[in-house]
Amino acid sequence: MDTRNFDVIVIGAGIAGATCAAALAPTHRVALVEAEEAAGYHSTGRSAAFWILNYGPPDVRTLTGLSRQFFEHPPAGFTEHPLTRRRAMLLVAPAGQEAQLQTLLAEGIGLRELDVAKAWELVPALRPGYVRAAAIEEDAFDMDVDAILQGYLRQVRTHGGVLALRHRAGRIERQDGVWQVETSAGARFAAPVVVNAAGAWADEVARQAGLPGLRLVPCRRTAAIIDPAPWQVADWPMVNEVAHTWYVRPEARTKLLVSPADQTPTHPHDVQPEELDVAIAIDRMQQGLGIEVRRVERSWAGLRTFTPDGSLAFGWDKRAEGFCWCAGQGGYGIQTSPAAGRLIADIIAGRDPGEAGRILPAVDPGRFAA
Repeated sequence: MDTRNFDVIVIGAGIAGATCAAALAPTHRVALVEAEEAAGYHSTGRSAAFWILNYGPPDVRTLTGLSRQFFEHPPAGFTEHPLTRRRAMLLVAPAGQEAQLQTLLAEGIGLRELDVAKAWELVPALRPGYVRAAAIEEDAFDMDVDAILQGYLRQVRTHGGVLALRHRAGRIERQDGVWQVETSAGARFAAPVVVNAAGAWADEVARQAGLPGLRLVPCRRTAAIIDPAPWQVADWPMVNEVAHTWYVRPEARTKLLVSPADQTPTHPHDVQPEELDVAIAIDRMQQGLGIEVRRVERSWAGLRTFTPDGSLAFGWDKRAEGFCWCAGQGGYGIQTSPAAGRLIADIIAGRDPGEAGRILPAVDPGRFAA
């Protein structure tokens, strides 16, 4: 078996792996190894990505804020199309959620309380009496997931990196200071550093390398597309219930994406939507919005993988030299991707990560070593 030598092997070509590889490629020889026939097949390609600063734990919010400039002003050659479209995020609190909304307002950045009448003007389908309090994040935006992913992959190729699709990592072992990764395609990649960016499969990759996993939990998230006619929804904000049991977002100008915001623990696999979850999403939405749903145009599910404490797992595994984690992104992987990729590249290169460095204690995978 011929061995191909690199500086870094990144396992997983979803948004996490693609971003890491793109950040490393200008200064390192990078191999991006992916089990599926397309990059981003499982989670990234099924994401209804939306940039919200006030979303996730503090480490996620830090990387989200540091990523904004990249999305709004990507580097030359990254994309031919805008990556973002401005869309506010409206938080609505039905009865019993008013105190929770006040907590979010006190802790959030750029959130402001909104008069209920104004919320109804923004989303006239809101049922009378449903909303008892509201808030808005005006600087949120839609993200073009495919353009973002393809931009990162283009950066990898531009700098001589290799994208190896249909190469599922098999045996992973370290010999004489070098990691050897054998794949299902009969190839062997070698490098001093391996980045585990395998998403829901990250614990499995760690075990293949002889390491304990981090007790990651893949969770199913369901979404469906409906026709909200006669409502004209193109300029609506994203609507998110404060308790996060449902949300909707305009899609393709005339449609609505609706989700029950489910987070059902499962195992790593090609996850599919459950009819019950789709029905729950529609029922919850209709409690707040007077929209008749004649049919579901399509539905899907994706995996969001979390660490036991909900924060990220970025950095070296101190039990194995040269093994770096980039895992546990949950539902935050796309909106944090530019800063996350830079942080991993800085860790590997031994550079000062700047402002992102303050989250390193919170995201250190060693916190799960016990």
